[in-house]
Amino acid sequence: MQEAYSVQLDSLVEEFQFEVLYAARDFETVSVRTADVNRPGLQLTGFYDYFEPTRLQVIGKVETTYLEGFSPEERAGKLDRLLGSGIPALIVCHGMDPFPEYLQMAEARQVSLLRTNMDTSDCMAALIARLNVALAPRITRHGVLIEVYGEGLLLLGESGVGKSETAIELVKRGHRLIADDAVEIKKVSDTTLVGSAPEMIRHYIELRGIGVINVRRLFGIGAVKPTERIDLVINLEAWQEGAVYDRLGLDSQYTTILGLEVPSMVIPVKPGRNLAVIIEVAAMNNRQKKMGYNSARELTEQINKFFEAGAGM
Repeated sequence: MQEAYSVQLDSLVEEFQFEVLYAARDFETVSVRTADVNRPGLQLTGFYDYFEPTRLQVIGKVETTYLEGFSPEERAGKLDRLLGSGIPALIVCHGMDPFPEYLQMAEARQVSLLRTNMDTSDCMAALIARLNVALAPRITRHGVLIEVYGEGLLLLGESGVGKSETAIELVKRGHRLIADDAVEIKKVSDTTLVGSAPEMIRHYIELRGIGVINVRRLFGIGAVKPTERIDLVINLEAWQEGAVYDRLGLDSQYTTILGLEVPSMVIPVKPGRNLAVIIEVAAMNNRQKKMGYNSARELTEQINKFFEAGAGM
């Protein structure tokens, strides 16, 4: 069963600088468990079919204008039903002054009432983006995540194959480290995986024979990055005599992570191979493929044209 994650409401208030108009008794302990955010226009009319009370509720000018047409008693009844449904908080946008019934029902139902100067759509978009990351499904993989020429490369392989040593060489060449040893991978959308390092070991890397070093301290702030999208998985494995390795790159390979297929490749490791340079070329080649250019396919087409021309002579 997939683990459920949550975000504390008070941390969202601090991050987005929401004004707290009323703090419920459980303000510091209430949590948000869904990335969806709702504008309760239909609910204020009395339609609660398919209503999900775990969502944050956002009030804009449309909802406020609608409520202006009712008496204080009628407004109180509508708000009482909304706030009594178990929502985590109600957010008033555009810096609008809430009706007195908002505060009355918030206190009666013990629901936190917040206010922001943001437009309603901007507030919802920002909250959804933040919650999508915070509540995303995630796993931890043993490996190294590094950014090379703007591409997020996840290096996998057995312990001792040279992942960390290769990462240090790439950092020296101007690229940026995201995580070493443990990579936390989040599925932030149906097409995107984002990796980061656990906070405790962030910026640290282990080199056998030297020990643990702090990459940020040693190479500077420009040598590290907190998160990065995973664009390519590179499996490093010890070179095996007699094994067949891809020589052209025509066949696309993929690694499935959290249900998403990520382009991948296998790079054999043996003394004398400059892995840092090979990985730089892999990153550039992956960018070209995403832009629609495949050098292996181009070469194959040229060879086919040559033989076709020869056969027609």
